[in-house]
Amino acid sequence: MSPTVIVLFLIIVSLTLGITFWASRQTQTTGDFYTAGGGLTGFQNGLAISGDYLSAASFLGIAGSIALFGFDGFFYSIGFLIAYLVVLFLVAEPLRNLGKYTIADMLNARFDAKKIRGAAALSTITISLFYMIAQLVGAGALIQLLFDIPYTIAVLIVGVMMTIYVLFGGMVATSWVQIVKAVLLMAGMLILSFLVLLHFNFNIMAMFEEAKTATSHGADYLNPGLKYTDPLDTISLMLALVLGTAGLPHILMRFFTVKDARTARKSVVTATWIIGAFYVLTLFLGFGAAIFVGEGTIREANPGGNMAAPLLAEAIGGEFLFAFISAVAFATILAVVAGLVLSGASAFAHDLYGQIIKKGQASDKQQMLAARYAALSVSVLSIVLSLFAQYLNVAFLVSLAFCIGASANLPVILYTVYWKRFNTTGAVSALLTGLISALVLVSMSPSVFSPEAGAALFVGEPIFPLSNPALVSVPLGFLGGYLGTILSGKADSKRYAEVKVKAHTGYRDTGS
Repeated sequence: MSPTVIVLFLIIVSLTLGITFWASRQTQTTGDFYTAGGGLTGFQNGLAISGDYLSAASFLGIAGSIALFGFDGFFYSIGFLIAYLVVLFLVAEPLRNLGKYTIADMLNARFDAKKIRGAAALSTITISLFYMIAQLVGAGALIQLLFDIPYTIAVLIVGVMMTIYVLFGGMVATSWVQIVKAVLLMAGMLILSFLVLLHFNFNIMAMFEEAKTATSHGADYLNPGLKYTDPLDTISLMLALVLGTAGLPHILMRFFTVKDARTARKSVVTATWIIGAFYVLTLFLGFGAAIFVGEGTIREANPGGNMAAPLLAEAIGGEFLFAFISAVAFATILAVVAGLVLSGASAFAHDLYGQIIKKGQASDKQQMLAARYAALSVSVLSIVLSLFAQYLNVAFLVSLAFCIGASANLPVILYTVYWKRFNTTGAVSALLTGLISALVLVSMSPSVFSPEAGAALFVGEPIFPLSNPALVSVPLGFLGGYLGTILSGKADSKRYAEVKVKAHTGYRDTGS
């Protein structure tokens, strides 16, 4: 175990715990706990969104996918980046103008129905769990590699720390940990990319030529079809990635941490530039890992390829860079899981407990206590589930969360803002149809069943042919909302007119 690794890890942990201690003194109300009191600037929130979005799947999973599968691994980078255009043009401003703490608040601006809150909370908690499992798998693999400790112990260490951030610091701590992490992560990406390109005298074509001989795939490494041989499967994955971001609760929550819709738009623009630069750089990390580390070494460290980036740092920068990149990856995971725990806890404490069980009469103290209990429960459940997903690529796990976001949350958000006839039955139908169809189809897909032992969770023939079911589940979510509306009673056009004004002008904010 390297002393350098230990020191840098201790620095990162001390920094984040210091932020949490400071944040705990700023967190006095439920508004502070859920949304940092709406006090972040556009630039700060843009950095925080970047920190939230650039998860272990982005840093560890995508680099590994590119290293092992070349062109096909880069699909994740393209999809994740384009997704922010959907957020910017369709979701960010209406969500900020209509919501308060959660997605259910935004829907409640038009439909004052407990069953909608319940369905939205269920979707939020499910997505948060899928995403958290991915982060904890990446964390377990990283800590296991660095400190040579069992995977189970590594996951428990990360789980305890992420729970501390949320229990004591809430959104204030989560936001500032994400801001610090985003700066460190971009610095690490730039350093690694610079060193990789330096080896080729900044000739990208020379890097591509060497990549052709660096793996067992030969020249096919630079062409599509190594991983995604089915065009429909590729289209389905891209659909999940492009549309899913606009339905991810931990990303959408970030728009409530600013004072108005204009600042929310600035947040998205800032985040898009940072995220765009990051995903371009993943190409150099993936190709660099394939060339300087080697396919066999990457798979030996982790079958899913999740350790490609740290191993590349060690190969081209020595022990110190390896320790720095590993520490940054650790901070990446801690920041993202804290945001995920917070989104799941908010859905339970604010929507289920505060609005459904207590009928909006819960005090600040009661909601804070419920949120902390919920955070603890969500953390424990995600830790237990992650123990069974050790050998899955974390980018794949995140794509499932994106699929549910695109299938369940996005249809109801768009219908709420843009369809006059949409009603309560349609909203519940859209949420449940999208959520259930995504989960059922995934459970029967090649991602869960494979004839080859070790290639998936279970050995067997898959019933559903697509690895990611978005191509089917997203249309089903929209169809469920449409049929639920058409086959039920009439909508309240007056309520829609009020929502339309609020969504596009922010009238409620200026009058509050």
